[in-house]
Amino acid sequence: MSTKPIGLGLIGVGRHGMRYARHIVEDLPGAVLKAVSRQHPQRGLDLPSAGLVRVYGDAQSLIDDPSVEAVIAVTPPVCSPDICRSAVRARKPLLVEKPLAVSASDARTMVTAARQAGVPLMTAQTMRFDAAIQELYAQRERIGRPELLLLTSHVEPKKTAPDHADGYGKRGALLEIGVHVLDLIRFVTGEEVKEVSCHMDHIPPTAPEIVVSARLVTQGGVVCLLDVARLPDERVGVVEWIGSQGRVVADWPQGRFRWINSAGKIEEKEFPPSKTVLSTLRAFLQGVEEGTPMPITGEDGCRAVEIADACYRSAEAGGALIVL
Repeated sequence: MSTKPIGLGLIGVGRHGMRYARHIVEDLPGAVLKAVSRQHPQRGLDLPSAGLVRVYGDAQSLIDDPSVEAVIAVTPPVCSPDICRSAVRARKPLLVEKPLAVSASDARTMVTAARQAGVPLMTAQTMRFDAAIQELYAQRERIGRPELLLLTSHVEPKKTAPDHADGYGKRGALLEIGVHVLDLIRFVTGEEVKEVSCHMDHIPPTAPEIVVSARLVTQGGVVCLLDVARLPDERVGVVEWIGSQGRVVADWPQGRFRWINSAGKIEEKEFPPSKTVLSTLRAFLQGVEEGTPMPITGEDGCRAVEIADACYRSAEAGGALIVL
């Protein structure tokens, strides 16, 4: 393994992008932040510990910088296809913050281009690295025959720019926050989703949806019930995996895991807050350094967007069953 730090370029240094920047600078001795790009480059980079970092006004200039060996994109997903095309042409590994793209067609185009060029593409489905979710995954066989998967994600509304929804193709809660739990369906069950039925309070592009409920069925017949919303209450994030011999429950905002068997016996664990972005970055760097497959591939990100697309089509048709 090379001892020379990997030169990273970060596209997007808004609130979430700065989380990536701080981890790169403060927690990753195997990497060095060489450049960032942002809409207003005159603002520079407000991170004194980063040292000398080039600030560009566009993604292409950052990708063309010879000191940048791998690229991280923390931008609205409408920007992802152009960034991916440029990174693939430059043959530079790319980590894209979730969702991978606004639509399934864009996601498939990105995945195909990266695969054909042999360029590593990773999707930052960071929830997979949460400690409570990891524990649920490790204990999943204790439930016996799988029967039902319940997924709840409620996040508080946030102040956004007037054009915020444009960056998500006029789509709302499902694509912004629900894509985490759509990915967890595949991660937890190990199966693909074969059909969905979905209802939303608003149908994009008329207005971004705020409340989403959906019923999904995997190829193995597992029923998954999805509840996603932006609500002005305490944040809720729970995955409950129910089977013939009990259930396992992960509450990621609270850092709690619970196993309950069919006789009512309970085992509980608590975890400190998970640094999921840092874990994602470490996994990406390991793949780049060792030349190994990315642990969360572009294909994984594409599948989550494909499921989201099917949910939107179902909602447009009044909850009609959509087969993937």
